[in-house]
Parts: sequence; C-alpha cells; structure tokens
Amino acid sequence: MTLAYKGIEINYNITGKGTPLVLLHGFLENLKMWDEIIADISKKYTCITIDLLGHGNTDCIGYIHRMEDMAHAVKAVLDISINTPPVFIGHSMGGYVSLAYLDLFPDKISGLILLNSTSFPDSEERKINRSRAISIVKKNPNAYTSMAIANLFAEINRETYKNEIEKIKNEASRTPLQGIIAALEGMKIRKDHTETLHKFEGDKIIFSGKKDPVLSYQQSVNESELCKTNLIVLNGGHMSHIENKQDVIKSLLDFLP
Repeated sequence: MTLAYKGIEINYNITGKGTPLVLLHGFLENLKMWDEIIADISKKYTCITIDLLGHGNTDCIGYIHRMEDMAHAVKAVLDISINTPPVFIGHSMGGYVSLAYLDLFPDKISGLILLNSTSFPDSEERKINRSRAISIVKKNPNAYTSMAIANLFAEINRETYKNEIEKIKNEASRTPLQGIIAALEGMKIRKDHTETLHKFEGDKIIFSGKKDPVLSYQQSVNESELCKTNLIVLNGGHMSHIENKQDVIKSLLDFLP
C-alpha cells in the first residue's frame, strides 16, 4: 500500500488483526526485515510496517531526514490506518524514530520496544564517524553498505548467518544514495530522549545484544536503570531479530498486551 505525502509516496503494509503494532526498521533496512517476525505475531496483532523516508520504496523528502521528519511520516500512515494508540517496536534507527514519535505525540502510543536501540544521542566520536561514513558513501555506496551490514552482526555469528547477511546486503544496495546520507545526517543530530523514555508511563522494554558491535551492552544496562525500563539480554549482536529470532518472538509475545 502507498500513501501520498509531501510529493512522495510512503510504502507500508498492514497484516493481521488485533491490537495494533507499528514495526519500524533500522538504517539501510526496509519493512521486509520484519517478515519472519510478523509471520508469528500477526496471528494475534495487527502489524503495520512502514518503509521510512529514503528507504525501501519510500522516496526522500530532503537532504536531511531528521528523526522527527520520519516520525511525522509514520503518523501520516497511522492516521488513516488505526484508531487506537499502538505499541511501537523499533529496530536501531527505527527506535530513534519511535522515540521522536513518543516525544511529538505522547498520547498516541501505548507501549515502546527498543530492539538494539537507545534513547541516548550520538557521542561526539559517533558523530565524527557518521560524517566519515557520509564521505565514504558518496564515493562508493555499495562498498559502504556491504561493510556496514556485516559489521552489525556479532563477529562469531558472521559465518553462521552469511546467507542472511548477503540477502540484507542486497536489500541495502537498493537504498538510494540520498536516502543513506539523509538518514546519517538525521541520526547524527538526533535529540537526547532519555527523559522522554524515563517519563513514559506505558509499557517499555529494551532488547540488548551482549555482543552488539554498535551499542554496548553496558550502555543498555545503564539506560534501563536510568529510564526505569525493562531489559531483555540476548547473546547476539545488533541484529537480534535474526541472531536471536526465536528468543525475540517469544519475548514479544510474552510482553505484548
């Protein structure tokens, strides 16, 4: 399905029946990343998946896609799709967008699940690395996406999931150059949402990978304590929906209303 929005079309899917869930993909991903998760949870829930700005089959609307820009695009889809506040499940960048949505529309969200994501802003070192990534991707986007995807998995899992990694690389290669740059710029300047997460009174949970090469496990522990958020610890890397798929599905079904 598509929705006309600010001169582009937002691509989205709705599957299943029941309590609404909004599943937001990460950087260089698209709504297809949720297919295997949805196969299980859509038996009980209405699953809404959306290609975020500049990803999948949704075009760009600017040089920078702030997390708030993406959140407004998500709201446009939800305004025509559901009548009750949904639970958000955001992977990595999708978690940043979910937090921006919570900050903008606190009455229109009932629960929040951060899957390998964080309410903390980028550190200065991370901002520098994103700027370097922008320089690299301008020269060779395919080489950048290929390297970036492999580095999301725990090192011990890269051989085990080599076929999955290749599939994700192929999907990531479809991300337009401007979509990559706009997302990197947007993540670099995203707000600190620790207070947003702390104040949120709905159900909230963080999934953390002990071997996550992107977000440190200890940071997730500290964040869960600071923001009074439930924490589920997994043994894999940044791609828990693949590296620990069954554990993620079971935990979601246990947690969701």
